[in-house]
Amino acid sequence: MAGKEGGVDRTHGRSIGVKLGFAALHGLSVLICLWLAFGGWNWPDPMRAKVMAGAAVLYFLRHLVTLFVLLHRRVELSEGLGLAAFIASFEIGFLLLGAGVVAGEVRAFGLWDMVGGSLLLIGSAINTGSELQRWTWKKQPSSKGHCYTGGLFAYSMHVNYLGDSILFTGWAILAASIWAGAVPLMMTLMFVFYHIPALDRYLADRYGAEFSAYAARTAKFVPGIY
Repeated sequence: MAGKEGGVDRTHGRSIGVKLGFAALHGLSVLICLWLAFGGWNWPDPMRAKVMAGAAVLYFLRHLVTLFVLLHRRVELSEGLGLAAFIASFEIGFLLLGAGVVAGEVRAFGLWDMVGGSLLLIGSAINTGSELQRWTWKKQPSSKGHCYTGGLFAYSMHVNYLGDSILFTGWAILAASIWAGAVPLMMTLMFVFYHIPALDRYLADRYGAEFSAYAARTAKFVPGIY
């Protein structure tokens, strides 16, 4: 079945033009982050600003893999523009918070930063790793018409979303500002109350009893919790 669920068009299609534009806008956001971090600005916390720029570069590289390798559905212009604006807002916002625009002082790197950095890397690996597992499986002729339930998706039906929540929590911790916590909180709430229910409806309609059996034995988001 093709159609819209969760605010996105799930029809298969390449959308190369839109994807290139989306990637270019995201690249512009990253260039702004690099300019703010390395352009000679007199920030209260310049080293943390550089770390935040590095996180933006990592996210951009993963985004390119997602757009041009893993994502096989159509991307509408409105979706690309909206997400590009959202990405720019949190990438630049995280950098400014990390740079000390609000705190006005240097925050020494410590244990919490180790936690934040670890979560950023772990979440990135979970998100991209799970998607690569599914992408590899979908290339097999025997997978056609079936719902993927293996790899990391055997532990969480939406483990890719879980990876995003983990990585953004880590990114926010690295920003060393309580205000940064609004981003992972908002994203997690959107996943739980909007994107996951919408995607589940789409998958249930597409895969029927196979999806119902999968949903009955697998956590939706966080294994052992939800």
